[in-house]
Amino acid sequence: MSTETSTETGTDLDAIVIGAGFGGIYMLHKLRDQLGLRARALEKGGGVGGTWYFNRYPGAKSDTEGFVYRYSFDDDLLADWDWSTRYLDQPDVLAYLEHVVERFDLARDIQLGTEVTRATFDEDEARWHVTTAAGERFTCRYLVTALGLLARTNIPDIPGLDDFAGRLVHTNAWPDDLDLRGQRVGVIGTGSTGTQFIVAAAPLAEHLTVFQRSPQYSVPSGNGPVDQAEVDETKRNFGTIWEQVRGSVVAFGFEESDVATMSVSAEERERVFQENWDKGNGFRFMFGTFNDIATDPDANAAAAAFIRSKIAEIVDDPETARKLTPTDLYAKRPLCNEGYYETFNRDDVTLVALRENPIERITARGVRTADGVEHALDVLVLATGFDAVDGNYRAMDLRGRGGQHIDEHWAEGPTSFLGVSVAGFPNMFMILGPNGPFTNLPPSIEAQVDWIGELVRRAEESGAAAVEPTQDAEDRWTDTCREIADMTLFPQADSWIFGANIPGKRNAVMFYMAGHAAYRQQLSDVADAGYEGFVMSDREAAAS
Repeated sequence: MSTETSTETGTDLDAIVIGAGFGGIYMLHKLRDQLGLRARALEKGGGVGGTWYFNRYPGAKSDTEGFVYRYSFDDDLLADWDWSTRYLDQPDVLAYLEHVVERFDLARDIQLGTEVTRATFDEDEARWHVTTAAGERFTCRYLVTALGLLARTNIPDIPGLDDFAGRLVHTNAWPDDLDLRGQRVGVIGTGSTGTQFIVAAAPLAEHLTVFQRSPQYSVPSGNGPVDQAEVDETKRNFGTIWEQVRGSVVAFGFEESDVATMSVSAEERERVFQENWDKGNGFRFMFGTFNDIATDPDANAAAAAFIRSKIAEIVDDPETARKLTPTDLYAKRPLCNEGYYETFNRDDVTLVALRENPIERITARGVRTADGVEHALDVLVLATGFDAVDGNYRAMDLRGRGGQHIDEHWAEGPTSFLGVSVAGFPNMFMILGPNGPFTNLPPSIEAQVDWIGELVRRAEESGAAAVEPTQDAEDRWTDTCREIADMTLFPQADSWIFGANIPGKRNAVMFYMAGHAAYRQQLSDVADAGYEGFVMSDREAAAS
C-alpha cells in the first residue's frame, strides 16, 4: 500500500499534509502509523506547532482549560503529560506538541522550513502535484490541508505604516530579540490576541498606548496554579471527561446550561452570572450560565449588562470606563483574561478609542491621531488578527479539476462539505476548513482527522482513484450552516467569525454552529450512509 519514489520531476508519496500544528501532527500519525501510507508533512515554520510556533508574543496562551486543550486519541499520552496551571501558556502548548512529535517518531516525516505555494490536481493521473517556495516538487494521491484556522496574518492598510522608525511587529511573527522592558509600546487591536498582550505588556513597558478599534466584552479567565492532586484526579476521570466533551456543544470541558435566562428571577440571573464570573472562562460565561445568551436578544442583553456593570465597577476613571464599554451585542467569540480592565487603572497605560479619534497616519516617531496628537513610540505592535479560515487557502495557488483556482470556487464566499472537503477538488481534505465546528479546537480536529482517515481507508480498500463531494452536497451543507448561524445572534455582530475584520471581504458563514456533538453526529450519519454526498471513482472515471 505504501509507496515513495524519487524521479527527475520530484518525490512521489501516498499523502502530503500541509502544516504541522495540532491538525497536521495527528493527521500524519493517522496516515502513516495507522493506515500504513507513505506520508509527509510540509511545514513552513522552523519548528512544529503551527499557531503555537508563530504566536510567541507576551501573554500568548490558550483560553481553553489545559486539561481539554490536548489530544485524547491515546490514553497513555493523556496519562503521562502533566500541567501546572489552569490555562497553558504558549511555551507549554509548544512543548506538548513537540513531545507528541517525539513520542510517535513523527519528525522523520516532517519537513520544516517548507512553504507550499502551489498544489494542482492532475485529472489524468488522479494525483496532486505540489510545489514549494524553494522549487521542490512532490506528487501524492491524498492532499490534506492543515493550514490553521487563524494563521494568515492581517496587516491593516494604515497610511505611513512603512515610515515608522521603531520596531514594527505583528503578534503572529514575534521576534525572539524583542524586549519590551523600558520601551514605549503601542498596540493596535483588542481582540483575543490584543487583550492577552495588553495584560502582559503593561507591567513590562515604560508606557503602553492601546489603540482600541472595538471595545470588548471580556470576563476573567480564573487562571491560577493547579496542584498535582488535582492533576491526578483529573487523569483518573479522563474517560468520563472526554465522553462529556464529545457530547457537549462547545467541547470546553464544562456542562453547558439548559436553563433559559428569562425563566429565572433577576436575582437568580445575577447570582449565576456572578458565580461564573468568579469561576472564569469566556465560553463558560456565554454557554455555562444560561442556554440562550447566543440566541435570545433579551438574554444577551442581560449578560451584556452584567459585564458592563463590571467594567464600571473595576475601572477607576469614568471616561476610560466609557471608552472600554461595548454597546453592541455580546455576540463575538467570547474572551477571557486575568485583569484586563484592571490594566487600564495603571498610570502608565493610555487608551485611545479609534472610533472617536481615528489614526490619521503612522509617522517615523509613532502614531498620529485625528486630534493632532503624535503618540511617540519605540515599538508598534499589530494585534490585528488574521484573514481567518480561508485566508491561507486563497494565498496559495490551489487548483482542482479543470485548473479551477480555489478563489473561483469560493467567489461567493468559502464553502465546503462538512468542513473537510470541496467539490471539484478530489482527494483533498481540509482540517478546520470553512464551515467546520465552532468549538474548542483539539476535539474537533480529532473528530475530523479520524473521519478523514476512515474515508481514506475506505478509498484504499475499494481501489478508488478519486474521492470528492458532489456540488449538491456542498450546497446543502452551506445552506445548513447559514440556517443555523441565522438562528443565533452572531451574524448581527461585526466579527472575524464572518470575515468582517478584512476590508472588502465578503460576509460569509465560516462555521457550523450547532455544536460539537451535533457535528460529530453529522459526520457519523454521512459515514453510516456509505459516505453519502461523496463520489468514489476509478482512474478513468476520475479523469472524465
